[in-house]
Amino acid sequence: MTKRVAFLTAGEGIESAELTEPWAAVTGAGHTAELVSPERGVVQLFEHLDKAGTQQVDRTASEVGVDDYDALVLPGGVANPDALRMDQDSVALVRSFLESGKTVAAICHAPWLLVEADGVRGRRLTSWPSLQTDLRNAGAEWVDEEVVLDGNLITSRKPDDLPAFGRAILEALG
Repeated sequence: MTKRVAFLTAGEGIESAELTEPWAAVTGAGHTAELVSPERGVVQLFEHLDKAGTQQVDRTASEVGVDDYDALVLPGGVANPDALRMDQDSVALVRSFLESGKTVAAICHAPWLLVEADGVRGRRLTSWPSLQTDLRNAGAEWVDEEVVLDGNLITSRKPDDLPAFGRAILEALG
């Protein structure tokens, strides 16, 4: 059965591989992926601090809801989740997914958005190491592991973890 997966990003600062590799895993398995962002147009991808490609936005965060998708993927990059934390529609979408029990997958710096959505308290997760204090202060148990599953939440640390992150997403999609 084909599933629909939303990839939520800001307009720029997205770590390219953290969007494109899970996207390829999802679509390669026959599922539908859509790029959701606060604004229409294109988003700017980065390879660390250097501009990489762009990708077209399919729908805005204000136009979609948890019922439109089977899962939500949150790519990292330092600037991406930091910008999304300031967008009320994006934060509300993440919160709705977390509360719904549907899969939410976040990698690298993306758990900052989970903190903003008040979705880490009492949860076990991982992230880029510099976020561990933020996550612990928000009530999470932070661990240094390639992929961490906690209920409907999948987290990974960095681009090196992308193969395992992609497998975990596909397993959650069934």
